[in-house]
Amino acid sequence: MATFVGFAVLVTALIHLYLWKRLVRDTTRPGRWRKAGGVAALLLALLVPATMVGTRNGSYWLAWPGYLWLALMFYLLVLLLVLEVPVAVAKLVLRRRERAATGAVGEPALVPAGGGGRAGTTATGHVAEPAGTGPTATSPVALADPPAAPVETGSTEPPAGDDSGPRATGPQDDPAGDRPDHDPSRRLLLARGAAIFAGLTAAGVTGYGVRTAMGPPRLDRVRIPLAKLPRGMDGLRIATVSDIHLGPLRGRAHTERIVAMINRLDADLVAVVGDLVDGSVAELGAAAEPLRDLRSRYGSFFVTGNHEYYSGVEEWVREVDRLGLRVLQNERQEIRARGGVLDLAGVNDVTAAGTGLAAPADYAAALGDRDPSRPVVLLAHQPVAAQEAAKFGVDLQLSGHTHGGQMVPFNLLVKLQQPVVSGLGEVDGTKVYVTNGAGFWGPPVRVGAPPQVTLVELRAP
Repeated sequence: MATFVGFAVLVTALIHLYLWKRLVRDTTRPGRWRKAGGVAALLLALLVPATMVGTRNGSYWLAWPGYLWLALMFYLLVLLLVLEVPVAVAKLVLRRRERAATGAVGEPALVPAGGGGRAGTTATGHVAEPAGTGPTATSPVALADPPAAPVETGSTEPPAGDDSGPRATGPQDDPAGDRPDHDPSRRLLLARGAAIFAGLTAAGVTGYGVRTAMGPPRLDRVRIPLAKLPRGMDGLRIATVSDIHLGPLRGRAHTERIVAMINRLDADLVAVVGDLVDGSVAELGAAAEPLRDLRSRYGSFFVTGNHEYYSGVEEWVREVDRLGLRVLQNERQEIRARGGVLDLAGVNDVTAAGTGLAAPADYAAALGDRDPSRPVVLLAHQPVAAQEAAKFGVDLQLSGHTHGGQMVPFNLLVKLQQPVVSGLGEVDGTKVYVTNGAGFWGPPVRVGAPPQVTLVELRAP
């Protein structure tokens, strides 16, 4: 845990350093505004770990400002990284244009000796006599130069006003010698434009995400055929919900809305597949109380998620059981309906391994020594559990955990860890359905992955 916290703090610090560079240093000149921006960046960097720690210790007032900034920080980072390429190209174009312009100004004009200049002017600047008015090239008489001004002995300075010879030139004579590669004012304008675009876009996306996350869950219906499902059980419906995440920003009203939504479905089974809470029973017991009102024909069931292990899993198992949900801890339940039988199994979350709290996931206990002719549906919080479940011939696994990615493009990172991020997929012959979840974790923001309750309808061949 200490290693994870240290890594998280380091990443947060690096992100804020990058944001400070792009949003403050590159867009301001040295002075009080740059100093103020630096102080703001430091305070916001400290706000992130303070929120993570504070909300777990009851300082819920930190949740809104801290988690909103976390979402805004994420989208600022993504947008500024995307803008790096076009901004770099624009800087290159400006640099080349400026170099071309300064090169044209600084290059001396060459006058051809044969009369390319103004009539009557020689290459050295002396005025010549017009043709036909003075001595010709063959005339024995030549005009005498005016007497030169006396020069002091030992003086190395040329006579005043003498321009009879070429004068040495240096960098100081080049009009562009002390200019930068390109106009600093244009570079500042470009940086400010990128910062304004990123800021406005990030704010707009975050606002949209807040509205989506705080709104009612979307109801999705999915039909999944199971080869072993008896004909009489065709159409068996399982209301599936995960990741309700009662906590600092979600309370009793959130639970009541979800329960009312599920009850309207008149489902045969209800499956709550983990991450119900982000806090202790003492803090959130009242918020979870409406779960006792869940209705279904053949029962409501629950399996633990990773957040239960952060919130006092043993207390929550007892509390959920008290509210009328059967907690499947590495066990299965026969569901006899419409003249057929289905095995409904559940395993503890994979997070349980090594925690010393409850028992780790035990697939053999939940799935071993059963009638292989029966279809089996497994409730497991994380989709990755299907890699083990497939070895026991599981027909369908119902999961959550991923939140559907919650905030695009974060879903691309989730895909690196989980075999299915959202919707129906397959792992080694086992069908896996992953619901987006009805709540959120951390930022109250959902972009590209709306909150969801799913009605799974099982179909016979």
